[in-house]
Amino acid sequence: MRPIRSSEIGSYLYCRRAWWYRKIGTPSENKAELAAGTELHRKHGRQVLASALTRTLGWLLLLAAILTLVAYLAFQVL
Repeated sequence: MRPIRSSEIGSYLYCRRAWWYRKIGTPSENKAELAAGTELHRKHGRQVLASALTRTLGWLLLLAAILTLVAYLAFQVL
């Protein structure tokens, strides 16, 4: 018995007929739409990664600004 993957369960729950066609090896008739969807997901993934990197950079810059302010105020007191 082969293991069942979670993506298979998701595919089955979304559309049982599509799951069955994939299981028996029926080729897809909408290859252009599938390729467009794959490219859309790839583009979205890049945007999510860029967003996470930008957010991290923002936090680092905020931390640097706070440390600079603390150092400036410390030297003003001395």
